[in-house]
This record gives sequence, structure tokens and C-alpha cells, in this order.
Amino acid sequence: MIEILDVYKQFGEKKVLNGINATIERGEVFTIIGPSGQGKSTLLRLINLLDKPTRGSILVDGVDIHLSREQQAIRRKMGMVFQKPVVFSTSVFENIAYGLHFRHIDRDVIRAKVEQALEVIDMAGFDERKAKSLSGGEMQRVALARAMVTEPELLLLDEPTANLDPIATHKIEELVRHYNRESGTTVVMSTHDMQQGQRLANRIAVIMQGKFAQVGTPREVFGSPSDKEVANFVGVKNILTGNITGSEGGVAALAVDGLTVKAVTSLPVGTRVWASILPEDITLLLSRGKQISARNVFSGHIVHFSPRGPLLNVTVDCGVKLSATVTWRSAEGMKLKIGDEVRLSFKASAVHIMADGGGGPG
Repeated sequence: MIEILDVYKQFGEKKVLNGINATIERGEVFTIIGPSGQGKSTLLRLINLLDKPTRGSILVDGVDIHLSREQQAIRRKMGMVFQKPVVFSTSVFENIAYGLHFRHIDRDVIRAKVEQALEVIDMAGFDERKAKSLSGGEMQRVALARAMVTEPELLLLDEPTANLDPIATHKIEELVRHYNRESGTTVVMSTHDMQQGQRLANRIAVIMQGKFAQVGTPREVFGSPSDKEVANFVGVKNILTGNITGSEGGVAALAVDGLTVKAVTSLPVGTRVWASILPEDITLLLSRGKQISARNVFSGHIVHFSPRGPLLNVTVDCGVKLSATVTWRSAEGMKLKIGDEVRLSFKASAVHIMADGGGGPG
């Protein structure tokens, strides 16, 4: 649906976008994540025709939107919701109906559409309430309903839950899923919440230094980051650096600070590499116990616990520090505590390897 072709954006001397390229499919949820100031909001504004690129093209359904003479018609295909809820000093009903009035829709049709929207956002009976009197989460639901009631083909969301509490955030996420699933609306969303990106996205783009460093499924981005900068940003816990010292049958031996880590890779012996292992792919066991079939088994002692909601990250010093994820129930069942001797195991295929310096995946 959208093609972003070598897009640059500069404000005075400041380069914000530095050659963005991407294709966004019709009906998908495409999430943009990245550090602050990397151009997430700028890119959404360019797609929404609120600003023009310094160089490059953005095509919607094959049409270069910034060269088209039909920009008003193109914008009517879009809805946009900003980080800070935007509502007018009128009733909730009139806020949601705003775009429909501009399209000269029949008043009876408007009422039916707004009442249906109020049901969807779980605010039936709020139609005569002053929009400015609502909570932040309610205002954002109204803003989302106002965007969606016009049945846009493309919904642009600029960090729509950044200022909301977890309950309000959950409601907004449910609405985004609903509209995407029921209406087939294409969603392009920027967010600082990487867990949210994983929950909602079909694909995620990581923006670094004004361009997309990686575009892929949540599993690809968080499980196989394209470089160490992406890995660090998305919070990969176990990043190791070393050299390939041997290889047999497609399984390499990686020397890391006195440990030998086995990994599946085609990179040759002698290559300097970095490797990452998801904590979820590491099994933690007490020192005593059965034989382990995984190629990588290391002993060490627990040095840190880090809660993650219903899960717990357990950091173990095995000569290098590695983190494994367990449930609270498992941790309590094993009676884990700081200083305990434990074993960590993981498959060679769980190790994601890249040549250090961008030489490509192994």
C-alpha cells in the first residue's frame, strides 16, 4: 500500500531522516521503534501530508502523494492520532462526528455511525459529555474513534499511549486490533514501548540515525537483531563477543572469555563475531540433576534477579554473565537465591551470530 523511497528530511542544518526505504503492505500493522529524536514522528507527518520530504518519494497505491494534485482526496483515506489526545471544546458526539460533517454525510447516518463508534470504544452514553472533561485515556479513545469513524484505509498513530496508564493503554491496543481486524485498516504506528510493538505489529522497523536499521517480524527483530546497536536498543540481554576457533558440520566453536559456545553458523574459522541469545531460549537448572542434551551447558552462580511482570530474569555468572528467563513459580519451586550454583543450557541454534563489524549473519 505504501512505498517509502529514499526519503530524507532536513530542518535547517539538522538531518532527521537520512534515506528511509520501506514497503508497507495493505492491512498490516507496521510499528516503528527507535531512540528519541530519530524521526519517527517526522516520518508519520510526511505520510500524512503534514510536511514535505527534503528528498525522496512516498507512494500510496502507486501515487506519489507529494506530487499529486489530489492531496485532499489522499488525506481523506487517512486518519491520524497524536501522542497527546486532541479533542475539541464540544461534546463527545460532535468530536467523533467532526470528520463526517466535513464529508457532508447525512445526519441520520452520522448519528448511527457515532453511536456505533461509542459502543466500540466502550463509551456508550458519553455522547453529550464535554470532551474536555474526560480522562486522558477516554480522550484518546475519542480521538481514535474520530479517526476511524470516517473509515480510513490508513491509520497513523504517533505514540498514542505514551501518556496513558496501563489500563488505558490496554484499551487503546484492543481498539487498534479491533479496527485492523474488522475493517482491514492498515496501521502505521510509532511507539517507545517495545513490548507494545511486539504485541501489535506484523512487522517492526527499527529507526537508527535517520534510517531503518532493520525491518522484520517481532521474532526477527528481537531474536535476530541485525547489529549490536539494534540488539542493545531492543534490550537483548546476552550479547557476547569472540572469535570462531573451530567448525564441524555447520556448528562453530566460539571462544568467549574462556568459554566455548557452540553456535550454528557458516562463518569461517578466525572470524571475529558477536552473538546474542534470548533469555527465553536459555534453560536454568539446579546444579544437581539429569543429563542435558543441549550443546551448550555452563555452570555458574546467581548474581542478580530482575522481575519482568509474571517472569523473572536470572543473571548467572558463568565466567561471562548470562540471563535466563523463568516463571516466578519455577523460581520459588527451585528456591533460587543469590549465590546459588546453577546450570544454564541452550541449543546451538539459539545463538544468533553476526560478523563483528557488519559482515553479515552466520
